[in-house]
Amino acid sequence: MDERRTEETRGDAPDQGSEALPKIRSEDLFGDKAEVLIEHNSATYRLRRTSLGKLILTK
Repeated sequence: MDERRTEETRGDAPDQGSEALPKIRSEDLFGDKAEVLIEHNSATYRLRRTSLGKLILTK
């Protein structure tokens, strides 16, 4: 079995129909802050931008 990761398994394959999905730039979401709070189904999540430019979502 081939163990290589494909674009599809990495999750960065081009979206089919992505023009119908809203796109929010992280710069617009974070502004000058390193983290934001997101409320979803009565729970609060913290979305944090790391020093390496990655995103971490925690509950």
